[in-house]
Amino acid sequence: MTDTHPRQTAGTRSASPDTTAVLGALYRLLLRNVATRGRVVAVGALSALSVFTAVAVHAGQPEDPARSALDFVNGNITTLVPIGVLVFGAATIGDLIDDGSVVYLWLRPIPTRLAVLAAWAATVTIALPLVGLPILLSAAIIEPDGSIIAATATSLAVGIAAYSAIFVTAGIRFKRALPWGLAYILIWEGFVASAGETAAKLAVRSYLRSILSNFTGVELKLASYPMGAAILVPLAVTVVALAYASWRLGRTDVA
Repeated sequence: MTDTHPRQTAGTRSASPDTTAVLGALYRLLLRNVATRGRVVAVGALSALSVFTAVAVHAGQPEDPARSALDFVNGNITTLVPIGVLVFGAATIGDLIDDGSVVYLWLRPIPTRLAVLAAWAATVTIALPLVGLPILLSAAIIEPDGSIIAATATSLAVGIAAYSAIFVTAGIRFKRALPWGLAYILIWEGFVASAGETAAKLAVRSYLRSILSNFTGVELKLASYPMGAAILVPLAVTVVALAYASWRLGRTDVA
C-alpha cells in the first residue's frame, strides 16, 4: 500500500446521484464480506464466555452485587469490546486493500466518505449484537439495577461507535492493522494510559469508565471526566477518525 497524489481517486470523483442507494449497497457488501464464519465464531465464543462468567458470578452470591456487576462491565469494556470491534473493523476495508480488490470500488464514481461510512456502519452492526448485547445481558444477570444497566448500555454504545471508527481507520492506514490495533489496546490503553492524566486523555477506555462512574457514583480508575465530556469526546473522535479515513482512502493505491 502506497500513497499517490489525489488524481482520479474515488475521493475526487463526482458523487453518485443516489447517495442513499450507493451507501446501502456498500454497507451490504462490506457487512457480508467482513462477517465471515471464522470471525463471528471467534468473537461469539468470547462473548459466550463472558455470559458464562456472569452466571458464575451471580451463582456465587457476591456480597455487593452492584459493585461486582460494575467491575465485570468495566473489565469487558476495556478488553472484549475493543478486541471484538478490532477483529471486524480492521477488516472491513483493510481486507479489500490487502488483497487488491479495493480497486473495484474505484471503478465507479463512489466518494470515499461513503465507503468509510458504510464500513463503520457495518462494524457497528456486527459489534452491537455480538459484543455489546452479551455484556449488557451479563450485567443484568449479576445485578438487574437500572443505573447499572443504563451505564452499561451507554458506555457500550459510545465505545463501540468510537472503536469502530478507530479500527476502520487503522485498517485503511496500516497494511496489517490487527497487530497494530492489539498494540494500541494492550500497550497504550492497557499500560501507558495508566501512567498519567495526559496519556489517559488519549485512551477511549477512560471515557467509558467515566460514563460508568457518573451513572453509578462509584469511583473507578481513570474515570475522571464529567458525563458530557465522557460521551462527547469519544463521539468527536469517531467523526475525526472517519474524516481522516476518508481522506486516507482517497490517497491509497494498491502496490
